[in-house]
Amino acid sequence: MNYTERLQLETKGITLTPNELTIYLAEEGISNPEIEYDASSASDKRRIYSAALSILNSVANNPTLMKSYKEDDLTVSDFAESLQNRIDQLERKIRSMSINQSDNASNTFMLFSR
Repeated sequence: MNYTERLQLETKGITLTPNELTIYLAEEGISNPEIEYDASSASDKRRIYSAALSILNSVANNPTLMKSYKEDDLTVSDFAESLQNRIDQLERKIRSMSINQSDNASNTFMLFSR
């Protein structure tokens, strides 16, 4: 599975062109989205979650999607609330991952140095 496929997996239901996906991945430092995604890499997971968060924020910036929809007997009025809940969930997940966390799950930093 490459980075593009992994990002599509994280953002199911949101249709974007391959060029748009490439831009979101490039903004997260992934210059070649066709290379193999490493599921065991903490930094790769963080990049995918950050790209997915950017996509969700872009969707949230579209005011035409925030209105209530009614089709037959189905009303979709909580789209904005559900989207914001997912954005908050992704932000919490990204914050819980350390920025300096290496791929071997070490989570240390130097507080004092000489």
